Amino acid sequence: MTRASWASLPHDLAAAVEARLGAPVARAADQTGGFSPGVAARLTLTDGRRAFVKAVSPTQNPDSPHIHRAEARIAADLPRDIPAPRLLDSFEQDGWVVLAFEDVPGRHPTDPWDAEELRRVMDALDGLAGRLTPSPVAAPPAAERLAGSFGCWAELAADRDAGTDDLGGLDPWAAAHLDDLAALESGWPQAVAGDTLAHGDLRADNILLTTDGRVVFVDWPWACTSTPWFDLLCMLPSIVMQGGPEPEGLFAAHPPARDAHPEAVDAALAALTGMFLVHARRPAPPGLPTLRAFQRAQGAAALSWLRTRLRPTLHA
Repeated sequence: MTRASWASLPHDLAAAVEARLGAPVARAADQTGGFSPGVAARLTLTDGRRAFVKAVSPTQNPDSPHIHRAEARIAADLPRDIPAPRLLDSFEQDGWVVLAFEDVPGRHPTDPWDAEELRRVMDALDGLAGRLTPSPVAAPPAAERLAGSFGCWAELAADRDAGTDDLGGLDPWAAAHLDDLAALESGWPQAVAGDTLAHGDLRADNILLTTDGRVVFVDWPWACTSTPWFDLLCMLPSIVMQGGPEPEGLFAAHPPARDAHPEAVDAALAALTGMFLVHARRPAPPGLPTLRAFQRAQGAAALSWLRTRLRPTLHA
């Protein structure tokens, strides 16, 4: 994926950012990670202060401005003791949505995962779930936030029955058990209901290990209220994909999962797996050419975990 650069911003927009930050930009370091085609840059101002600025317009991707607006709403309301960057400002101009955060000095976890770094992140995630229960901010419930993303197995089964999808490219086990997977995922809205504020999109590229030893969680546009274990479940496929341990043991070992009902976990995991694998078969969204491969890799890890959990009832 190629992000837009700070230098590519319209002059009037860059000037507006400088005016709002209170000083001209001396240096801009473009950030290339993540899955947005917009600008993401670490700025050093002429007075020595720093900021992290994100900006996007419909030209890069028609959906991305809505995502930035959602992030601005959540970030503005997060309590200051939450390990997340503070929102300094947000505004819109000429179709662009701009967010300015404090610049957190740190780096993403090592890829492949380092065992000690993973332990730090898992401990921080446990603490985050506790601090965010009940949710300290107004956020949509997971059933509302994910209504357009989960439920993909049922959609795929309907397309198969209508003769509009031959399931080409789908994992053979998933194709053979498509009706079972559709039935299993149907309970996902009830399975993920809860009053914990979930980040909703945790992966290594949304985590910073700071120079002073903290773990900071960034990029909150998909935040929703859910169960204390939802973020952990959603993150585990990406951990496996990036060289981490198998998910079942990691899930069971952490406090947010101790009270999770197995049937609820299975339903949520089935829905998550379907989202990854079904979306991965679709054309890439505008400006995001690498997204489908990333979803496919996470889907493969999620499906392997789901098959392990379902082995007593669904055989290969």
